[in-house]
Amino acid sequence: MTTRQISDAELAAQPAAYWTGLAYEALIAFTRDRQAELGFTQPQYWVLRNLSPNDLSADGRGMTVAELRPAMSSYLRPEDDLAAEAAVMLERGWLTRDGEQRLWITEEGDAARAGLKQHTPAIRDRIHEGIDDADYVTTLKVLRRMLQNTGSAPV
Repeated sequence: MTTRQISDAELAAQPAAYWTGLAYEALIAFTRDRQAELGFTQPQYWVLRNLSPNDLSADGRGMTVAELRPAMSSYLRPEDDLAAEAAVMLERGWLTRDGEQRLWITEEGDAARAGLKQHTPAIRDRIHEGIDDADYVTTLKVLRRMLQNTGSAPV
């Protein structure tokens, strides 16, 4: 497939929302596809990260699926089924569940989390291939400014 060269003037006239929407969907799909090839899902990785005292969990306390949802709300997608993901991780021995339905990460789960994390740089490198770090930073600064201009506070 060949792509027609678009002039800077044509690009400047295109809506950012269209391109950011396409980029969002494509980047999520690419990342999830690479993770699936490696035998895990993005939600599984996030659950492990949120339960690990060696990662996002400040206190290492277990959490219910209902408690995980708001903790992960900024990156969950509508199709993500945390209960189903937890069931898979319970079967794998990555999690245990107590009598209050709290999920706890096991040693095997934390080892899996650490192993899964090792794949992140390769996925990022593939996405960033051919993009200079300075250009990437400039792009993010522009997007953050657009958010400010529309009254949204960037994270």
